[in-house]
Amino acid sequence: MQNLISLWSQMNLRRRVTVIGVTLAVFLLVFAMSQIAGRTEYALLYSGLEPQAAGEIVAALEQRGIAYEVRGNAIQVDAARRDTLRMTLAAEGLPAAGGAGYELLDGMSGFGTTSQMFDAAYWRAKEGELARTILANPAIRNARVHIAQSAAQPFRKSAPPTASVTVTTASGTVSAEQAKALRHLVAAAVSGMRPEDVAVIDSVGGLVPPDSDPATNAAASDRETALRQNIERLLEARVGPGNAVVELSLDLVTDQEQITEHKFDPQGRVAISTDTTEKSGTNREANQDVTVASNLPEGNAGQNGGSQSQSSETRERVNFEVSETRRELVRGPGTIRRLTIAVLVNGLPSLGQDGSTSWQPRPETELADLRELVASASGLDTSRGDVLTLKSLSFESFAAQGTLAEASWLPPLDVMRLVQIGALALVTLVLGIFVLRPLLTGARQIPDSDTPLLPATGTGILPVPAGMTESPRVVSGEIDDIGDISGFADIPGESVDLPDDPVDRLRRLIEARQAESVQILRGWLEEPEERAS
Repeated sequence: MQNLISLWSQMNLRRRVTVIGVTLAVFLLVFAMSQIAGRTEYALLYSGLEPQAAGEIVAALEQRGIAYEVRGNAIQVDAARRDTLRMTLAAEGLPAAGGAGYELLDGMSGFGTTSQMFDAAYWRAKEGELARTILANPAIRNARVHIAQSAAQPFRKSAPPTASVTVTTASGTVSAEQAKALRHLVAAAVSGMRPEDVAVIDSVGGLVPPDSDPATNAAASDRETALRQNIERLLEARVGPGNAVVELSLDLVTDQEQITEHKFDPQGRVAISTDTTEKSGTNREANQDVTVASNLPEGNAGQNGGSQSQSSETRERVNFEVSETRRELVRGPGTIRRLTIAVLVNGLPSLGQDGSTSWQPRPETELADLRELVASASGLDTSRGDVLTLKSLSFESFAAQGTLAEASWLPPLDVMRLVQIGALALVTLVLGIFVLRPLLTGARQIPDSDTPLLPATGTGILPVPAGMTESPRVVSGEIDDIGDISGFADIPGESVDLPDDPVDRLRRLIEARQAESVQILRGWLEEPEERAS
C-alpha cells in the first residue's frame, strides 16, 4: 500500500487523470460484461395459445415465482428450465388443449341427468377428444371440431352426421394431404360419417376443397414412372447410360361411367315350345221312313235304315321368344386418353482436323429405328392423338457449382460464448496496458535539492557528489576491482574500505547509495521499453 501511495505521489496531473479514467472505464466494462453474462437466456415455452389458456400458464408461472417474458402471443422462460416446466405444467393439465374431453362424462351421474343432457355432453366430449388428437401433431397450433348429429325422428330416415374442422398451422396453410388425414380421422371417430361429410377450414386459406381421387393420381404417377424407365432402359442399351432423357405426359380418364343396354331383335325369333292337338270322330244318322220291310226281323231295314260320317281335326300351337340382349358396361378411371412422349438423345462426338471435338446429330436411320422402338415400348396409338418426338442434340456439360461440404474437425462453437470470452480478454488487455503498466512504471522521481538524480535518458551517469572534482563516472552496473571509492559514503569526501568479497562489496555500495541504486535499476527496466518503442 505504501508503494502505491509513493507511486501516486510521483505521478504528474496528466498521468493521474489517465489512470483514473482508465480505471473507471475498466470498471464499467467489467460491470457491463457481468450483467450480460448473468442475464437469463429465455426460450420459447408456448406460443399461439388462446387468451384463456395463456392466462392460466402465466398464473401458474407467477405462483411458482418463475421469471417469464411475454412477446406477442409467445411465453418465454429460462432456457435451462423450459423442458422441466413443460412436463410439470402438462401433469397439471396445462395448457388445456382443445377443450374438455371425456372427463365431462364423469360428472354426468345421478337422477338429475336426462338423456338429452347426456347426449349433449357426449358429443361435446367427442369434439374435445378429436381436437386434442389433432393438436398432437406438431404442425397444428390450434384446432376446433364441431359435429352435427341429426335428432332421431320416428317417421323420417335419419340423415348421416356431418362435421367441420377449423385448424391453424405453424406453416401458414393446410396442405391437401393434411386435410385428407383430418377428414379420415374425424370420419373414423364418428359412426356413420364419411370422409366427404367432413369440411376442413384453414384459418388462413379458407375452405380446403377435396382433391381428386388419390388412387387415380397414384396410378397415373406409377404408370408414368414405369413407362419412363422402360424407354430409358431401351435407349441406354444403344446410346449408353446418361445419353438419353425421356419425358412423358400421361392423360388418363378420371370419370367413371356405367352403361346398361337392353336390346330386342324382332327378326331373331326363337321357338321355345310347340303344342299339337289332334281330334277325330264318327257320326251316324238313322232313316226316318217306316215300312213293312223295316218292321220285319229279317228285312233290310237295318242296313239301309240310316247314314254314317267321320271327321278328323289337328291343331298346333308354337310359342316364340323375341331375341333380347342385355349388356352392362362399367368404365372406371385409369384409361389412357392421350400419351405424349419427348425423347432427347445425345449426339455423336466428331474429331476435327485441328484435334478439336465437335458433336454431330445421329443419323436419321438410327433415329427412325429408335423412334420405332420407343413407340412399341410405350404402346403408342396415333388414332387417339398420341405424339412422339425424338431429337438428337448435343448435351451441354455444366460445371459443378459450390464447394463440397465436409465435416469440420473443430467442435461446434457457441458464438455468444466466444463473444464473451473475447470481451473478457479485451478487458484484461486494456487493464494490463492502461492500468497495470502505468502503475508498475510510475512517474519519475523528482530530484532532491541535496542529491541530484540520474538524467531522464537513463544513461547511467551518476552526478558528482559535493566536494568531488573528478569528472562524472559512467555507472554500468558492474563492480570495479578498486579497493577504495571516495564520495560514495554517507558523508561526502569520506573514503570507504570495501571488502574483497564482490557480494559484500555490492551490498555495502547499495546501503551507501540507495537512491542511486534505485535509479540504476529503473534505468535497466526502462531501456528495453524505449528500444521497443
